Amino acid sequence: MTRALVFDSGVGGLTIASEIRRAAPGWTVDYAADSGFFPYGVKSDEELRARLPGLCASLVEIARPDLLVIACNTASTLSIGDIRAAVKVPVVGTVPAIKPAADLTKTGVIGVLATPGTVRRAYLDDLERQFAAGKTVIRRGTAGLVDVAERAVRGQPIDHEAIAYAVKPMFDGPDGARIDVVVLACTHFPLIRDAIQAACPAGVQLIDTGAAVARQALRVAPESVGVTVPAGIPVTAYVTGGAANRAAMAPALAGFGYTWIEVVDL
Repeated sequence: MTRALVFDSGVGGLTIASEIRRAAPGWTVDYAADSGFFPYGVKSDEELRARLPGLCASLVEIARPDLLVIACNTASTLSIGDIRAAVKVPVVGTVPAIKPAADLTKTGVIGVLATPGTVRRAYLDDLERQFAAGKTVIRRGTAGLVDVAERAVRGQPIDHEAIAYAVKPMFDGPDGARIDVVVLACTHFPLIRDAIQAACPAGVQLIDTGAAVARQALRVAPESVGVTVPAGIPVTAYVTGGAANRAAMAPALAGFGYTWIEVVDL
């Protein structure tokens, strides 16, 4: 049996974990949240580069997965190479869905809704040059939607005003009215997809990379798997930040089937 470890700063990666379980129902899919260092989108590149490779290596040692899925656009666009060098299992990253958006747009204008960290990454520049040449890409960086999604998945009311405040400026600038496809370039955002959709003009299509990441995970999974972790070990969620974070995240994790939660202060 393949055992995957899905990693994110908070609960956003649960959307990726769900896609992997849907695509590979026979897999065991563990989860890890660096909630003690959340949110990544407002951290400096230097802070994240210093933390991510070592943290992921330690989590792989603890969870002993057959592959690691970085279910975070910020971590993937900044440190995927360093993470791959630090661990001994295949690593699948998550990057904004620029290519499918460029294929879908009819107007030639694409919106990218992301965290401030992802918006400023050179990796996003490279994706645009490679896959969206001749298209207009309008970026909107927001840290607020991550907090809204975290609260929503824990059962708190969705803050529709905060969502409108985050989304509306993307459509108000030059060419904004022509946006017909919006890339949800943070794994937290699909958790509040309906509310984001309601804040967009009619006819705008939202896309994310959850299904594509799941397909890539199936492609890169080792052929000989299931020997690293003894059978019977439960599906586990790992969180950083101590017992308080475990208690705070427990309702959201339980909603996605993770009732066995371990604190790993790394």
